[in-house]
This record gives sequence, C-alpha cells and structure tokens, in this order.
Amino acid sequence: MNTSFMKEKPIFPLLTSMALPMVFSMLVNALYNIVDSFFVAQISEEAMTALSLVFPMQNLINAIAIGFGVGINAQIALHLGAGAQCRADTAATHGMLYSLLHGIVITIISIAVVQKFLSAFTDNTLVIHMGTTYATIAFSFSIIIMGSLAFEKMYQAIGQMKITMCALVAGTVCNILLDPMMIFGIGPFPRLGIAGAALATGIGQTLTLCIYLVYYKTHSLPVHLRRTCLCPNGRMDLQLYAIGIPAILNLALPSVLISFLNGILSVFSQSYVVVLGIYYKLQTFLYLPGSGIVQGMRPLIAYNYGAGETKRVRKIYRLTLWLCAAIMAMGTVLCLLLSDRLISLFTSNPETIRIGRQALRVISLGFIISAVSVASSGALEGLGKGAASLVISLFRYSFAIMPLAWILCRAMGPTGVWHAFWITEVISAGISVVVYQKSVKLP
Repeated sequence: MNTSFMKEKPIFPLLTSMALPMVFSMLVNALYNIVDSFFVAQISEEAMTALSLVFPMQNLINAIAIGFGVGINAQIALHLGAGAQCRADTAATHGMLYSLLHGIVITIISIAVVQKFLSAFTDNTLVIHMGTTYATIAFSFSIIIMGSLAFEKMYQAIGQMKITMCALVAGTVCNILLDPMMIFGIGPFPRLGIAGAALATGIGQTLTLCIYLVYYKTHSLPVHLRRTCLCPNGRMDLQLYAIGIPAILNLALPSVLISFLNGILSVFSQSYVVVLGIYYKLQTFLYLPGSGIVQGMRPLIAYNYGAGETKRVRKIYRLTLWLCAAIMAMGTVLCLLLSDRLISLFTSNPETIRIGRQALRVISLGFIISAVSVASSGALEGLGKGAASLVISLFRYSFAIMPLAWILCRAMGPTGVWHAFWITEVISAGISVVVYQKSVKLP
C-alpha cells in the first residue's frame, strides 16, 4: 500500500477524501450521543443529571485515548513522509503498548474515585447512585477504548479513513440499537435502566475494536505492530508523549472547565447544570464535523511536513480553516433558529427549556470565530508542536473562560456564564493567530 498520494494528489480533493469519512463517522457518533441522552432522559431528570455529572470523567478518559493517539498519528505520518519505515513501525508498536497500559491504570483509578467525584457536585443520593452505576460499567471498557483509538489513529496516519469510518459507524449503530432495548427491557433484555445505557456503549466500543483487529489481520498495510520494535526506545517514547501529553491536556481541559462551571451553576439551580450538560451534548454534534476535518488534515500536514512540502502545508492549513468556519456557520444558524426544539429533545421541563434556549443563542455567537482556534490547534498537533497547541487550549478552556465566567456570573447572574463562552472564543482566536505564526516558520 503506497502512501505517496498524500504529497501528490491535489489538495482540495485530497483533504475532502480524507476528511469526509471522518466527518460522517463523527456525525454518526454525535448522533449516538444525542440519542443516548434522549433515552436516558426518558428514565428521569435525575438520570440526565447523573449523566451530565459523569460526562467530565468520560471526557477525560476519551481525552487520554485520543490525545495520545494524536501523538501516534503524528509520529507515524511524519516518519512515513520522511521514508523512515522502521521508525514508523516503532511509533505504532510503542503507541499501542502504552495505550493499553493507560487503559489498565485508568480503569482502576476512575472506578475508585467516581463516587467521591459525584458527591462533590450533588448531595442527591439517587443522582449519585445512578451516576456511580453508569460510570462503573462504562469505565470498565477503558482498555477497549484505548486500544480502539490507537488503531484508529494508526489507520488515519496511513490515509485509511474508510476503515475507521466503517468501524466507528458499526459501533455507533450497535449502540443506538441496543440503547432502548437494554434501558427499557425490550426483546430478550431485562430492564437495566441507566446501567443498560452504559453497557450498550461498551458493547459498541468492543465491536469497533474487533473490526480494527480483523482488518489488520486480513490486509497488507504500510505500517506494522512488531515484536522486534518493543525494544526500549527512549527517544521515540519521548516524541510520542511530547505530542500526546499536550494533546491530552487540550482534550481534558473541557472536563476541568465543565466541572468548574457545574460548581458555579449548581449554586443557582439544578436546571442550569442540566442545561450545561445538554449544551455539551449538542456541542459534540456541532463541533465533531470540524473535528473530522481536522482529523483528515493531521496526517496530511504531518506527511507533507516530513516530506519537505512546505507550500502544501500552508494550503492544507488554510483550506482546513475555511471548511471549519463554514461548518460552524451552519451550527450558529441551527442554534439561533431551533434552540427550543434542540433543548426539548432532552427535557420537558419548561424552566430548563427557557434557560437552554437563552444559553444556546448566546453561546453560538462564538462558533464561527472558534474555527481559527480549532484549525490552528489541530495543525500544530499534526506538525509535532504540541506545546504550542496547548497554549491555545489553555486560553480557550482555562485562562480566559474561567475568570470571565466567575466575574460575569457575579455581574449578570448565571447568564454571565453563557456570555463568557463567545468572549473567550474571540480572545482565543487572536491568541491562535499569534501562536501559529510564531511556531510554524516555513521557508
């Protein structure tokens, strides 16, 4: 299988061919998140609150898996672009090994701390019980998640986007089909409630990993997992973590932010906490197409950078920026025109719908400008400049939004938290331009 097409094919059709399968699979996955929350919301509002409170921990686990996978992806693509086959195999092998080790550690720690974590945000014993039940089952699949995402990033690095799309879609469809049956006890399944939602998710994730394993065993690929590559290689490990750790932090920071904002909003009403959880479910649906484009862009920009194709690196970045902006413009229109309907998918409480309508209309003001931060951060990760990418994320999820939310909340009440989102995106866009220009000095 030849990977040279990544530096030879015209950029627009190349990027779209790499990105569209990821956009489709991300949209399907986002649809699952919406459907999952919809079914959980049918159990009770306490169940939806439990899911909202568990979400930051779930996001953290996914951040570790995806973030370290970004390091695997970048190293494989860079070395293939430079023609270093052995180093590409070493990056894949070490990346898979450490991903599985991460899964073991995360399973133990996350299950041990989840009840105390939930107790920090609510004293409702039913919510804590439901959240602990859901999390214990969901987090038991952490090893599966880590292995699956390591394979996903390996396939993306060699341009095999269609297999990742097929595997993700298969797992997601499995989740969607099993959700109502396991939650409500349809067909051969007993009524499991919120535990059924967690178990359905884990089964879907397992199916995705099985598809990756079958494909690896039955196809000839330009990169391989080799026992001979398991020898200690401190330099390679350092490179994997030098990209992976900032990428992990980039993805984990939203979990810290959500927990921080939950603490602020819970003082006013549980409805605000529910709305924040609903927003992040919807945000997943809105931002994941952009994420799909960035995932398609990363191996291309890394491969061309490794091959010394600097003009193509510039063009790939600019095209990614414009495509992300177009997607976010559509998201803005949806949130402004259909805010009531979007919120009512998850709750029938009139007060929660009212709060959610206002939140979506205010927060969506920052969607289009956020494309600058999303594209710049993704490009920097692909180029192996993880620390620079982390700077952008720190402003988006910590340095700007946290103090703004705290100050505006005291001046405007809980509505101030929603305004902090779009103001932060404007600030972050300016920071992103400066960081990218200083970090990427192409001849």
